[in-house]
Amino acid sequence: MIGRIAGVILHRAQDHVLIDVRGVGYIVHISERTAASLPPVGQATALYTDLLVREDLLQLFGFPTLYEKEWHRLLTGVQGVGAKVSLAVLSTLGAEGLGRAIAIGDWASVRKAQGVGPKLAQRIVLELKDKAPGVIALGGSLTVGAAVPAVDPADVAVIDDAPAAASPPPTGARPDASAAADALSALTNLGYGPSEAASAVATAQSADPAAAAPALIRAALRALAPKG
Repeated sequence: MIGRIAGVILHRAQDHVLIDVRGVGYIVHISERTAASLPPVGQATALYTDLLVREDLLQLFGFPTLYEKEWHRLLTGVQGVGAKVSLAVLSTLGAEGLGRAIAIGDWASVRKAQGVGPKLAQRIVLELKDKAPGVIALGGSLTVGAAVPAVDPADVAVIDDAPAAASPPPTGARPDASAAADALSALTNLGYGPSEAASAVATAQSADPAAAAPALIRAALRALAPKG
């Protein structure tokens, strides 16, 4: 199993990248968000990878963090969701946005991904809702990057100086997975159930994606407080 690729970018496209690893070029399929975040051709990069093995096919899929890789693993475990659909969902929402959408049952946001109809979006949310708290709780430890290697680009012959992939439309501040994980841990320690705590934290982070853990905890506690 190939779990990580590190080398120099030889070619970039909207949905894949060619990485030279000591003279061997690996084609790695990636989300549009990941493509937009990669450095230019000729520079070093590293990605966590998942290897898809079929009788007539070997494909590598790359992710900037283990957090995103874990969501890809869960997505492809849902009936009707293949690797291509998973990358489309991650392109649209990102790992943090997907976790938030699933935690609060926002299947309409999942529906925005290319190739995802309303029934499939609802199935994704329904099947992964109970798993979301566990992934969010590990978010802080899983968001560690793949560590870019120290490689001299002069040692690698660039074969395609393609322009950088277009960035996806701005979606505002990126949610902090570590803050969400800390807030969820605090709420569960206070006795709240994982699902209700995850939903409250996700709702709070939707209102303020850049909020630190203490602010998320306060907002989530307000949401969880008995009404009336």
